[in-house]
Amino acid sequence: MQGRTHNCSQLRLENVGEEVKLVGWYDNLRKVSKNLGFLILRDFYGKTQIVVETEEIMEQLGAVNNESTLEVVGTVRERSAKNPKMETGDIEIVPSKVTVLGKCRYNELPFQIDHSREADENTRLKYRYLDLRNPIVKEKIVLRSRIVADLRAAMIGHDFMEITTPILTCSSPEGARDYLVPSRNHPGKFYALPQAPQQFKQLLMASGFDRYFQIAPCFRDEDARADRSPGEFYQLDMEMAFASQDDVFEILEDVLPPIFAKYGIYHEASRAPFQRIPYLEAMERYGSDKPDLRISLLVQDATDILADCGFEPFAGKTVKAIVADNFAGTRKQIDKMCADVEVVSGQKTYWFRLDENGELVGGISKFVQEKKAAVIEALGLKNGSFAALSAGDLRTAQKTAGVIRKTLANTFEGYMKKDCYEFCWIVDFPMYEIGEESGELEFCHNPFSMPQGGVEALETKAPLDILAYQYDLVCNGVELSSGAVRNHDPEIMVKAFEIVGLGEEDVKAKFPAMYNAFCYGAPPHAGIAPGVDRMVMLIAGEESIREIIPFPMNKTAQDVMMGAPAAVDERQLRDVHIQIMKEQEKES
Repeated sequence: MQGRTHNCSQLRLENVGEEVKLVGWYDNLRKVSKNLGFLILRDFYGKTQIVVETEEIMEQLGAVNNESTLEVVGTVRERSAKNPKMETGDIEIVPSKVTVLGKCRYNELPFQIDHSREADENTRLKYRYLDLRNPIVKEKIVLRSRIVADLRAAMIGHDFMEITTPILTCSSPEGARDYLVPSRNHPGKFYALPQAPQQFKQLLMASGFDRYFQIAPCFRDEDARADRSPGEFYQLDMEMAFASQDDVFEILEDVLPPIFAKYGIYHEASRAPFQRIPYLEAMERYGSDKPDLRISLLVQDATDILADCGFEPFAGKTVKAIVADNFAGTRKQIDKMCADVEVVSGQKTYWFRLDENGELVGGISKFVQEKKAAVIEALGLKNGSFAALSAGDLRTAQKTAGVIRKTLANTFEGYMKKDCYEFCWIVDFPMYEIGEESGELEFCHNPFSMPQGGVEALETKAPLDILAYQYDLVCNGVELSSGAVRNHDPEIMVKAFEIVGLGEEDVKAKFPAMYNAFCYGAPPHAGIAPGVDRMVMLIAGEESIREIIPFPMNKTAQDVMMGAPAAVDERQLRDVHIQIMKEQEKES
């Protein structure tokens, strides 16, 4: 603080005549003559106009570059030409003294501060400290701070205790790749940065804490996406002892909607209770386990009516249909939509229309003519309806239909209510699945989840038929979180791992603390961890998660501002017992 009397958003007409001291950044200067100019001073809070009316101060400012920091002492007066776009637009400052506090030494900036969002992303990230001076960019970080403060207050209001868990821990055999940290004192051994505080929060429940939460940092060596930041992210991590699935739902249904409605670009959010959709139903009706409920279109099964219509791509396949009534799209728009679907899904989209005269036209309509009446009845077609279709094995047909549903609603007006936040729970996930890469039986979600039916289900049901008390929270087609009722019984835990080929000794070796803690009597417990970054992204209406993170990495997990990751010197490597192999050594 430089003893300023006000910040740059505070002064109003009632301050006219006062002598004030402001500090901030030299935003811009409009020179009218050698003894008249208009300087905009900007600080964290806003902007104020400074009217320079002396040749001396004009010369002083002429030698200073934009983005230097200044101290201005002067008198407040009413502006003759008011600016309603500025909070301080009714007044201006006539300076008696201007002092340069921090000189910007560059005549050219990497980008104009107020237009930084138009710059190349890597340039923005390299000069993030300049990018953050843009009031629009800064507002996203301020918004994030306020949302986190409200989340924290809401959780404390529900009697949750904030507890921090370790950052240096052991490597996890599940989930994404770990970030490893070599140990100096234990040669050849490594810590890992936690992918989530999963085991620690369950151990807190076993320790007798009733309700835990934290705004938890998590670290995963994953590739970037629009809604996923590589490296690190934050989540509203919570766990409840002696709790059921319904208890978890009740908390979040009370905490989240008011925050979304208060801060969001849309001021309407789902009220409790959120719609609950079983996983298998979500895949069948929406083609996705993270459905956007703002979209009115639903997926229909058309296998019985179209698989034998004579169209080769449908023969022996599952066929799904999405019907859009009152469709007004052009052939060019339809072709673009089909191309967009193929880019996302890798699959073809097929289509036909029932025109205003009740005739089947366009796309694959010639293969449907012989079954016209049956198709119209089965799909509920009306004059003016458009039918988009996918085909393949069950999972491929469902997922492609889900992409069609979303793309169609985003391309054509009338099929999505856009100005609200629609939450839902996806429940009853399968306990096990066949891994897409391994081709072997794997846990579907979280290996620590409680199977529905307990040990009896594990002993009597086919693995792929077993459901788990697992759930996802979805908002506007974005998965905010996964959670589960935890498996707190060592007997059930061992049996669950045996099904994927791991015995009791494997469980003890991989999860020694949790297994042993549960052997001392653990309460039933459940939890969830909504992603803070994704929540703020949705609330702010941003397409990229990097816009709401103060210092994000780029798409290739590089911090171009700090130069990370970076090489380290040999002494540092020796301290942690690491030797870097040259390429020729690797090849030999």
